[in-house]
Amino acid sequence: MAGTVWEPLRRALKPLQRRQDIFMAGANEVDGQRWVCSMGYLMGLLDGDWLGIPATRKMAFLRYAEFHRVTDGLIAETGFFCDIIGVMKQVGLNPLPPQTGAEIIVPGPQTHDGLLFGPQGNGETERTLALVNQMKDDLVGSGEFGCPADVLARTWHEGMLWFGPSGIGSTYTIGRYQHQHQGPFSRGLLDVQFNGHVCRFAEGSYAGWFGWPNLTMTPGGGFLGLPSGTKRIDMRVVDIYRREGDKLAENWIFIDLLYWMLQQDVDVLERMRQIRD
Repeated sequence: MAGTVWEPLRRALKPLQRRQDIFMAGANEVDGQRWVCSMGYLMGLLDGDWLGIPATRKMAFLRYAEFHRVTDGLIAETGFFCDIIGVMKQVGLNPLPPQTGAEIIVPGPQTHDGLLFGPQGNGETERTLALVNQMKDDLVGSGEFGCPADVLARTWHEGMLWFGPSGIGSTYTIGRYQHQHQGPFSRGLLDVQFNGHVCRFAEGSYAGWFGWPNLTMTPGGGFLGLPSGTKRIDMRVVDIYRREGDKLAENWIFIDLLYWMLQQDVDVLERMRQIRD
């Protein structure tokens, strides 16, 4: 992993700074093992090319989320997600059609309390985990991921902040989330199958999960500007949540869009290189 991921990144983006917005740990509900989650930005001066993205000698922000399984004080397994498309856009290269949500530098928690370095109350953790599981069951139990607003309102604040990946964008309020993401997703992706999670845990008012893959689906045409097809494809997704009272108030999303599109024979990195040349 060091030679494939970190060394090229550190050569291109330097001096590399981790700007962490959320840090939490807990027992994985899936298998009981201990996991740690970190989310935020890796920031530096883009002084070298990275994955074909040209150097700008200016600041660049790489949005990331990582999950580490810890055994005997050592990292035994890692799930790492980052928003490469977001860096492409920062240098002026956009290989995708216009997105439905807003393009923003995604903020951390509104409450500025996401770095959980001290112990959290078990009762609060249990409330958070129960709430995200209820939401998951509502979505999966509906048989589709386009459930109506009143179902979402069982677990979401009306003013929910939904921070999606670059290529999809971010939305605010249940109504605008349905218009700018949930609607295009449910119309454009057919027979969505939930595969479960590798890791799912909560600590205090925060929770997170990821799958490898979470979802399998058939492209119905239109989502991210892609045509329909018959091939079943996988989607790897991270969700991180902040609970406020008895509802979820913020949701940070990462989707491995490069892999999802490559399964449909769209090589985003190669398309970016063609735009650059």
